[in-house]
Amino acid sequence: MNQLDILKQFSTIVADTSDIESICEYQPQDATTNPSLILQAVNTDINQKFIDQAVQYAKKKGGLLKDQIINASDKILVDLGIEILKHIPGYISSEVDARLSFNTEQCILKAQKLIDLYEESGISRNRVLIKLAATWECIKAAEELIKNNIFCNLTLLFSFAQARACAESKVFLISPFVGRIYDWYVAQNLLSKSFVGKDPGVISVCKIYDYYKQHNYKTIIMAASFRNIQQILYLSGCDKLTISPILLKQLQSYPGKIERQLKLPNILLSSPNSLSEDEFRWEHNQDAMAVQKLSEGIRNFGKDQMDLEKILSKRI
Repeated sequence: MNQLDILKQFSTIVADTSDIESICEYQPQDATTNPSLILQAVNTDINQKFIDQAVQYAKKKGGLLKDQIINASDKILVDLGIEILKHIPGYISSEVDARLSFNTEQCILKAQKLIDLYEESGISRNRVLIKLAATWECIKAAEELIKNNIFCNLTLLFSFAQARACAESKVFLISPFVGRIYDWYVAQNLLSKSFVGKDPGVISVCKIYDYYKQHNYKTIIMAASFRNIQQILYLSGCDKLTISPILLKQLQSYPGKIERQLKLPNILLSSPNSLSEDEFRWEHNQDAMAVQKLSEGIRNFGKDQMDLEKILSKRI
């Protein structure tokens, strides 16, 4: 057996890609997308049909140009998700416009719109995770959405405060970003690229896993954003692992034994009091890495969304 086969015994494997060929090759349970991956997908010739469909849909809906662009963008996101769902048995994660990350009400409305588009095409909401940045506003949006059986994936998660707030709000799933934490420590010259061992990104997920399991939180932990195979292997046993095709290929090509690293605790602890908004903001603010990486992630996803809209604007 190769390492990917063995890893699937300990963790649910999720493909971090919009590429159908890769999904078919590695046969993950779920798949995740983000604005960067959607932008990459629509820039390939094979996916031009999704732009055509989206433009036709937007024109039929009518309205102001800006409204047509938004409708086309939402349609592409959902149509790509539907195509991916044909090749996986589990969930597709579809991300809300990052520019809404500080507006709870708008995130709720956008999530409901995306779910409506999926359901109009015959896809149950039980197969879709709405991705939101792990800001306070988005966490509160997810808390409301789950009351209507709309499940969320809180992404761009870097601080322990974000993880606590998500669990206390009964968020369905979180995506702590291992690789981007690692990147920050390397950029700050606090860690060398040749470092071998449990780096700060891995340690962060281990801490969250132990805390969630000790307090019996039901929120699923899906470690994300890996830079190398070793980070993945150190987190074997995590609920889910979302992995890029290049690292899936490496895991599939390597034979050898691996062991489960993350294990359930023997003793459960009582849950602490929930974080208030001001406590959350203070605790998150104390982590310079998390503040910078969350802000950067929202900005970059927002830029990719605007680049997609520029493409659609020219076509509409």
